[in-house]
Amino acid sequence: MDEPVLLTGAGGRVGGAILEGLEDAYDWRLMFYTPPDEEPAHDYLVGDITDPETMREACEGVGAVLHLAGDPRPEAPWDSVLQNNIHGTKVTMEAAVDAGVEKFVFASSNHAVAAYEFERQPEIYREESEYRLDGTELPRPKNLYGVSKATGETLGRYYHDMEGLSVCCIRIGNLTKGHPPVDYERGQAMWLSHRDCAHLHQCAIEAEYDYEIVYGISDNDRKYYSLDRAKEVLGYNPQDNSAEFED
Repeated sequence: MDEPVLLTGAGGRVGGAILEGLEDAYDWRLMFYTPPDEEPAHDYLVGDITDPETMREACEGVGAVLHLAGDPRPEAPWDSVLQNNIHGTKVTMEAAVDAGVEKFVFASSNHAVAAYEFERQPEIYREESEYRLDGTELPRPKNLYGVSKATGETLGRYYHDMEGLSVCCIRIGNLTKGHPPVDYERGQAMWLSHRDCAHLHQCAIEAEYDYEIVYGISDNDRKYYSLDRAKEVLGYNPQDNSAEFED
């Protein structure tokens, strides 16, 4: 992509993993909620995603938006997820549409469907299990943070259908710098390495699609999220597997 790519929430864990792998791949425009500790090497701005004027400025002239900003706490209270995650996503998508942005990549979460686990434990943790969520299932959050992510996916559907915005929602798993403990079954199943995180988001920037929901995990032996859609539509080719670290 020749046009700049806007990355909201650039100071967070996912933003750090993306920049670590794709620092030189794009002309980045970074957005922070508070001033960064060090001067970034790219164009940046500091502001609140709930402010329409700020987001219009942020989206002006960019070709794609990677929207990561919001309250990342699974235990976040309703007032916070309503304002920062739901309203902030709506304002950002609206600004992207008004600016003529081509693609919008939304950082959703495994929390949007986490309640499915209660129904199928311990089956979903077995390596030989064929149980897979593939993105076609209805949302089933188990906390208000998950509700906000499911709502963000629905906002993406709306702005695609009504405004023609290409939207890819990535239900991000367990992103860690290293690997999860070998006895942490859930973490092993939904692990996402930094390398695969950067690659998946690059695929979402470069691929052609209308509206998609895909899962953001590495190619783990133990997984109950399907990677088929991410591979087929985005060209995702994950390199890492949590099982490789068990010894």
